[in-house]
Amino acid sequence: MIITRTPLRISFAGGGTDLPGFYRAYGGGACTSAAIDRYIHVLVNEKFDKSIRVAYSRTENVDRLDDLQHPIFREAMRVTGVHEALEIHTIADIPSEGTGLGSSSTLTVGLLNALYAYRGVLKDPAELAEEACRIEIDRLGGTLGKQDQYIAAFGGVEHFEFRADDSVRASPIPLSTQDRVELSDHLSLFYTGITRKAQGILVQQNSRTDENKESLLRMRELAGTARTALVQRDWARLGEVLDEGWRLKRGLTSGISNDEIDRQYAAAKAAGAYGGKITGAGGGGFLLLLHPPERSHQIAAALSPMTRLPVRITPEGSRILFVGR
Repeated sequence: MIITRTPLRISFAGGGTDLPGFYRAYGGGACTSAAIDRYIHVLVNEKFDKSIRVAYSRTENVDRLDDLQHPIFREAMRVTGVHEALEIHTIADIPSEGTGLGSSSTLTVGLLNALYAYRGVLKDPAELAEEACRIEIDRLGGTLGKQDQYIAAFGGVEHFEFRADDSVRASPIPLSTQDRVELSDHLSLFYTGITRKAQGILVQQNSRTDENKESLLRMRELAGTARTALVQRDWARLGEVLDEGWRLKRGLTSGISNDEIDRQYAAAKAAGAYGGKITGAGGGGFLLLLHPPERSHQIAAALSPMTRLPVRITPEGSRILFVGR
């Protein structure tokens, strides 16, 4: 039996510039992201017969890999060379789809890590991230970026450069344990109660890449500014970066925001938030806010009845928690 734990993520700046349609055409993209202490656990165990059982939000029992309907499970098993006699269970700390915290890519990375470990093969974070990108983007034809797979694999707080030749440079941002605690104290997530499919928004956004060129170039620049603010422990400046990035992101395509999200964001800023954004592609999920720690209660009151989820930064990416029989 193998159990892996892989973190979900928040993105501070640069989201959208990690799409191949942008970084291949305009000299690369960049994102500054962080892994958080909300996880997807994957359990892989040998099955006594030759069938395959996969349990996620539903359960599939099939005799052949080709009959498995969940595309990520099917392709991950195919890539890792595990074709039969297997049982897989997943447990997510938050709703596993449509919340903007990178859950599908977290699942892909954690699943690959578990399946390779089941075969007795260890992969480093870059290999896991690259292979997860190949599954989601190349094999399954998804319109999505690369930051989710990389931050899930690496963990911590990272600045990623997505180069025009499809290579990726991962640069960890040096924060001490105390720095991570301090940054975490400045962060909150509020659940909007809305889940959505990111794919539709990203397809629209990708089709408007040329039209949105100037905004995307500025968002790429903000990823570097966010990195500087983190290195300098300038949390107020980091909040300003989130605020500018959100204003730019709202203009990329329709569906990223709506009147209710705009109202909630304005209320949070009036209650003392430096800045924030809707996580992921937009349209719902979680509202990420950066604020003075002493304003957390006032912001929670202003956004009531939305549920506040405190955020802790975790230094670990996907890891193997258990190996046994």
